[in-house]
Amino acid sequence: MSRNIFIAGTGTDVGKTFVTALIVKKIKEAGKSAAYFKAAMSGNIRREDGTLIPGDARFVKDISGICQAVDDMCPYVYENAVSPHLASRLEGNSVKMNVVKNAFEKVTEEYEYVTVEGSGGILCPISFDEEKIMLEDVINALGLSCIIVADAGLGTINSVGLTVSYMRSKNIGIKGIIFNRFHKGDIMEEDNLKMCEYLTGVNVIATVGENDKDIDIDKDFLLSLYE
Repeated sequence: MSRNIFIAGTGTDVGKTFVTALIVKKIKEAGKSAAYFKAAMSGNIRREDGTLIPGDARFVKDISGICQAVDDMCPYVYENAVSPHLASRLEGNSVKMNVVKNAFEKVTEEYEYVTVEGSGGILCPISFDEEKIMLEDVINALGLSCIIVADAGLGTINSVGLTVSYMRSKNIGIKGIIFNRFHKGDIMEEDNLKMCEYLTGVNVIATVGENDKDIDIDKDFLLSLYE
């Protein structure tokens, strides 16, 4: 049985996929069987045969070097670069929770450590047609705890605080925060880190710079976050 974690973001474009790729890479380099999963992925381009390329999955695979097939990483892939609930409505393929769970379970049967990436921020709607599915519903249905990825810059105190508060209200476990696009020595960003820890009681477990090739976190500690 695999050990798993969910990567949630404080919003869109905070760098969840980049940070996730570095985490998966770290696990692979630790000699573990590592895999990636995402329930629904929007904003993808098509191959010559018309099928969609799951871009985030391809990025994670390229950075991490894992052997997992890209097409096994995400059951729902959309072309429109909008929230999954709207993309699925426009493209006629609404997310079904049982499909997500079955796809996830297949991955967990084949790999030791599975890193699941969210879509957008914690309030992202995944489906709003036959089934009403929010991102929190996916997290709880898969029985996962979370690492939160936040942009290190201006406004992060508010976005981190609200994200943590909302996740706690939904009984979602939080293992730590990772600051992306962090500039060591920057007075504001260093203060943001301290204020987020103080206001939420959640530790910042790593910081990542824009051009980093690895995530600076002890591999044994990282592995211990998976459950």
